[in-house]
Amino acid sequence: MKVLVTGGVRSGKSAYAESLLADRPTLYVAPGPTTDEDPDPDWADRLARHRARRPASWETRETRDLAAAVSQAGGPVLVDCLGTWLTALLDEAGWDAARDALEASVGERLDALVEAVAATTRPVVLVTNEVGSGVVPEHRSGRVFRDLLGTVNQRVATVCDDVVLVVAGRTLHL
Repeated sequence: MKVLVTGGVRSGKSAYAESLLADRPTLYVAPGPTTDEDPDPDWADRLARHRARRPASWETRETRDLAAAVSQAGGPVLVDCLGTWLTALLDEAGWDAARDALEASVGERLDALVEAVAATTRPVVLVTNEVGSGVVPEHRSGRVFRDLLGTVNQRVATVCDDVVLVVAGRTLHL
C-alpha cells in the first residue's frame, strides 16, 4: 500500500492518513523544521497535537531526509506533510535563489524520495496540500511554492497505488 493523501488546510487529510495505519506500529515522519534546529513554537505545537492523537506504538522522527526515512524504516511509514517538507527545503536553499537553482535543489531530494517510495515493500502514506484548489499568494514566493509543490505531488503520485483527496473530512479516491 502506497497512498498519497491530499487536501486543503484543516481538511482532515492527516487524520485520514493516520487512520490508514492506526492498527500497526508506524514511523511518523515530520519533515518540517526540526525542533532541534529551529525551535518554532507553532511547529512544536503541531507535532504535539498530532502525537497526542496517534497510537503510543508510533515513533516520531523529525527529518528532511524523507528518502532515508522511507528506505530505513522497519515497518509502515507516514510522512506528514510534503508541503512542510518543501517549505523547509526552500528555507534551506534560500527563497531568493534563482528559480532554476531552487528547482534543482528540490528535484534531487524529490528524485530520491520517489525512488525510495517505489522501491519499498512497506506501507507508505504521504500527506500533502493540494495546491490546485488552495489559496496561494500571487507573488514570486507563492508561485514558486505552488509550482514546486504541484510537481512534488504529481511525481509522488506516479509511484502510489492510490491518491485520495480529502475535503471536509470526506474522501474521494482519484
